[in-house]
Amino acid sequence: MKFLHNIGRIEAFSDAVFAFAATLMVVNFDLDTDLTLSKTDATGFLSFAVSFFVLVALWWAHYNFFRRTKYMDNVLIALNALLLFVVLYYVFPLKSLVHSWMGEGVKTKEDLSNLFVMYGIGFSLIFFCFSGMYFRAYKKSKSSEKSLNLYFYARHFAIFVLVSLISIVLALFGFGIEFGLPGFFYALLGPLCYLHSKQFYKRYELN
Repeated sequence: MKFLHNIGRIEAFSDAVFAFAATLMVVNFDLDTDLTLSKTDATGFLSFAVSFFVLVALWWAHYNFFRRTKYMDNVLIALNALLLFVVLYYVFPLKSLVHSWMGEGVKTKEDLSNLFVMYGIGFSLIFFCFSGMYFRAYKKSKSSEKSLNLYFYARHFAIFVLVSLISIVLALFGFGIEFGLPGFFYALLGPLCYLHSKQFYKRYELN
């Protein structure tokens, strides 16, 4: 006898992992007991703030996936587990990247290149999971209207993966490292996602 998956438990477990990731950020946030604000303290607070709100954005994307579909199977559970695994480690290279913006932690171009590669790998894996989850739900959807919506987001997050992979290549070969080009490359996400949306809605004659 085949039992249906309990989506509520999967969401609850996922929320617990996101909460644990936030806890790890707080534990690793150092604040001097004398209440004086130094450059190091300001950098630590900024890296914590950026990491926290990125974590919230990822949680929001995860939350929206479960609002858009009620389908669940073992493939989706595996992709969700991989997503949560990467999220737990993703915040740490992100914090280091913020430190590099403030001139701390990164001493050479090679250090910065490695940091961009670490960041890019985490970024690409996270959105590969999102894209894969949406595509799996799209393939299993029985509603044509909902199916198109799921397909749109599968393609939407695939753009994130493509951009991050190109950024990784730039970092590996050192193109524009001194100017932070692999990081600025992510700015293309806005226009690319906009063009994809316009093309998708025109192709499928959606309002």
